[in-house]
Amino acid sequence: MIQLKNLTKCFGNLVAVRQLTLSVPKGEIFGFIGPNGAGKTTTLRMMGGVLSPTEGSVIMDGIPMGEKPEEAKRKIGYIPDRPFLYEKLTGMEFLRFTADLYGIEDGVFRERSEGLLKQFSLWNWANELIESYSHGMKQRLIISAALLHEPKVIVVDEPMVGLDPAGIRMVKDLFRNLSERGTTLFMSTHTLAVAEDLCHRIGIIHKGRLIATGTIEELMNQARVREGDLEEVFLTLTEEKLTL
Repeated sequence: MIQLKNLTKCFGNLVAVRQLTLSVPKGEIFGFIGPNGAGKTTTLRMMGGVLSPTEGSVIMDGIPMGEKPEEAKRKIGYIPDRPFLYEKLTGMEFLRFTADLYGIEDGVFRERSEGLLKQFSLWNWANELIESYSHGMKQRLIISAALLHEPKVIVVDEPMVGLDPAGIRMVKDLFRNLSERGTTLFMSTHTLAVAEDLCHRIGIIHKGRLIATGTIEELMNQARVREGDLEEVFLTLTEEKLTL
C-alpha cells in the first residue's frame, strides 16, 4: 500500500532523509519514531506531497506521487502535527472546502460531515468560527477533514498533540477500527507508549537513516534487550548509533 524507495531529501548541504526504503502493507498501523531532528516530519511531508524528494520515490496504492501527484493525494488523508486552519471559516465550512477539493458530492458530504462531527464531539460547534475552537477541537477537526474522502492511507504526524485523555482514547479506537477495515496508517509520534500500544510494526529513524524496523519483539532482538519496553529499545538503538 505504501512504498518508499531510496527516499532522500536535502536542504542545501543538510541531508534530512537519506535513502529511506520501506513498505507498509494494507491495514497495517506503522509507527515512525526517532529523536528530534531525525527526519520524521520531512519524511511525512514527502509522503503527503507537501515536499518533493531530492531523490527516490513515494508510491501510494501503486500510484507514484512524483508522476501523478493529484491521483496519489486522493488516496491519502494527511494529518499534520499542527492544525493549520482557515480560522474565519466555521467547522462545517472548512469541511465543505475540503470536500470540494476532493470532488465529494453534496449528498455524500452532508452524511459524512455530520457523522464525523458527531463522532469527534464537534457537532454543536459546526457553525461556530474555528478561531473560537480550542487546540484539541482544531486537531479533531483536522482529523475529520482527513477522513472525509475515506482515504486508503492515513499519514499522521503526532496525532495525540493537544488531545485530552478522552480524545486520545477516541483517536486510538478510531485508528484500530480503520486498520481492521483495511486502511493503512503511517504514524509519527514522540509518545512511545502510544506507538507500543497501537502499532503492528515500528521503524526507528536516526540522523535521516532508517536504522531498525520490526515488531516490538523484533526490535528488542535487534537491540539485544531481553526485558523492557519500546523506550529501552529506542534508547539502546539510538545510543549505539551515536557511538559509531
